[in-house]
Amino acid sequence: MQRNLIVTKDGSHTVAIPEWEVSYHSVYGAVQESLHVFIEAGFRHWWNLHGNASQCVVFEMGFGTGLNALLTTLEARRRQRKVFYETVEAFPLEIALVEKLNYCYALEESFWQPVFNSLHTCDWSSVQHITSFFSFKKIKTLLADYIPGNPVDVIYYDAFAPGAQPELWTQPVFEKLFAMLAPGGVLATYCSKGDVRRAMLAAGFQVEKIPGPVGKREMLRGTRLTPKA
Repeated sequence: MQRNLIVTKDGSHTVAIPEWEVSYHSVYGAVQESLHVFIEAGFRHWWNLHGNASQCVVFEMGFGTGLNALLTTLEARRRQRKVFYETVEAFPLEIALVEKLNYCYALEESFWQPVFNSLHTCDWSSVQHITSFFSFKKIKTLLADYIPGNPVDVIYYDAFAPGAQPELWTQPVFEKLFAMLAPGGVLATYCSKGDVRRAMLAAGFQVEKIPGPVGKREMLRGTRLTPKA
C-alpha cells in the first residue's frame, strides 16, 4: 500500500493513500480538523460535562499518524488531569514516514517531538506511561477483532470514510462502540452521512449534528445517555 506525505492547508502534514483516494486527515488542515472534531467536540465536551472527574478514558479507532493522541497528551498536561488512552491500528505507519511528520513544529511544541515519536515506537499491547498525566496503550488489530476492556468516556471515531471502508460504519459496529461507552460517554466523528447517523441512532446513541471543521459543514456526535434514577 503506497502512502504519501502531503502538506494540508494549515501547514500540517497528512498521509494520503492514492489507491483508496483517501487521506488520514482533512486536506483543509490536519491539525485544525483534529482539534475541532476530536479535541473540542469530543474530549473538551466530555470534560465540560464531567468537570469533577479525576480521569478520562479515551478510545481511538485508527491510531494513524498519532496526531489525535499527541493533541490529547497536550490537553491532559494543560488540564493537569489524568488520561488513559487506548487505540487500535491494524496497519501502522512506517517509522521513516512518521519521522517526517511536522505536528510538533506546526503546533509550536517542538519540545514534545520525543514524546510524539515514543507514541509510535513504544511496545504494542502494553500500557506506556508517556507523561505523568497520559498513559497509553496501542493494539495492533482490526476493530472487529478488538476485545474491549473497561468502559471508556470518549471515543474518537477516525476510521477512513464510508466510501473506502463501508464495513466500519454499520449498525453492528456502532452497537459495539455504544457498549464500550460508560454512561454519559461521547463519540465524535468527522462523518455526517445520513446512513451513518441512522446506524448510530439504531445502536442506541443520542445523535446530534454539529458544525464541522473547515471544509466540512457538519459532523456527528453521539452520546450514551445516563440512565434516569
